[in-house]
Amino acid sequence: MDTHDREGLIEGVLRALTVPMEASGRHVHLSQEGVDRLFGPGHRLTPVRDLSQPGQFVCAERVQLCGPKGVLDKVVVLGPERKECQAEISLTDAVNLGVTPPVRLSGDLDGTPGFVLRYGDRVLCLDRGLMVAKRHIHMTPADARRLGVEDRQRVRLKTLTARPLIFGDVEVRVRSDFATAAHLDYDEANACGFQKGDRGFILP
Repeated sequence: MDTHDREGLIEGVLRALTVPMEASGRHVHLSQEGVDRLFGPGHRLTPVRDLSQPGQFVCAERVQLCGPKGVLDKVVVLGPERKECQAEISLTDAVNLGVTPPVRLSGDLDGTPGFVLRYGDRVLCLDRGLMVAKRHIHMTPADARRLGVEDRQRVRLKTLTARPLIFGDVEVRVRSDFATAAHLDYDEANACGFQKGDRGFILP
């Protein structure tokens, strides 16, 4: 086996045993009612770029997220519309806003605090939905079987990055409409020196 073939084999094995990693910045999900309140009745979100998860996309719309002590400008809106509005931020963002939201998986809104969104002179006040995004791994059923994990299982993730770390309490989410990828927020991504294309090992 020549050097090129050996390197190709090593790369193939590495990819089979690891998952791709992605850094997810602060963002907002809006219901259609929230879209109407902020951008006008009947407004439809404007897709500009697809995300790695099928059917999810970055929108042209940007909003201001307001807290008791600060404001986050130009927060990206992700589509499509959801049943309920929510905002996912980092712990650093929370400090800047002057809030203490819980760490949650997307969609787990019970007990989360409210927040305020602005777009120009339009204001949307919400009584719940602000959270710090919990690190997690989206996974297809086939990849879950291959890697020996189950939906809602909590694992550790060893990052193959410039500053390798092992993240604990990483929740696996298995669904047929997912694409396999580990999601970290920017605080976590910066801590481990993440670069686009980095991968991670799942540890028990």
